[in-house]
Amino acid sequence: MATKKIKKAATKSDIIEQYTDYCLSHGTRPATVYKFAKDNGYEEAEFYRFFASFDALEHQYFKEMFDYTLEMLHQSPAYPEYDGTQKLSAFHFTFFELATANRSFIMYLMGDGSHRLRNLLKLKEFRKVFTEYAASVLEKPFEIKHERADKAQGTALKEAAWLQFLSIFKFWMQDTSPGFEKTDVFIEKSVKASSDLVYNTPLQSLFDLGKFIWKEKFTA
Repeated sequence: MATKKIKKAATKSDIIEQYTDYCLSHGTRPATVYKFAKDNGYEEAEFYRFFASFDALEHQYFKEMFDYTLEMLHQSPAYPEYDGTQKLSAFHFTFFELATANRSFIMYLMGDGSHRLRNLLKLKEFRKVFTEYAASVLEKPFEIKHERADKAQGTALKEAAWLQFLSIFKFWMQDTSPGFEKTDVFIEKSVKASSDLVYNTPLQSLFDLGKFIWKEKFTA
């Protein structure tokens, strides 16, 4: 294969886009960083300015999605006025709209489930920033003066948000509805139900979520 003329530099977004295109076109990752860089017209060192390996790039991919999601949210004048639950809900809707636009590559990254633990590790960097975000926007349900107990409450809150994200992510991966409209319904009901449970408001939304899950899993 004829290689492209070597140029001076490549951006992070260039490399991610080229890697995405290669993986989806060939069904596998490039053989080496050297050949991947050379075929795309830059020196191997340019790749290593941003990523230590192809694994690192894949892990960083979801972090890039997180950053772009927040960038989109902050462009909305209404976003700063949202309460914590509304901000988290807006994050999910925006993130999964972006995920749908890149669904083929995400499904490639997550595989067929045969290496579930290894594939979940690709969310490691995303998990760090997402849980920090959840902790920053969600209000603690109880006023606790004991420092260790208050810290434990904060940890529980953000870990619950992470588990909720994973449940939505799994639902989205399995969603076969047109435009993934059922994922939108699941996000709405899931976030409202968890908010009701945490903040001790009426539990009708938990019942609604249960009915939705039952219908999807056992009557579809």
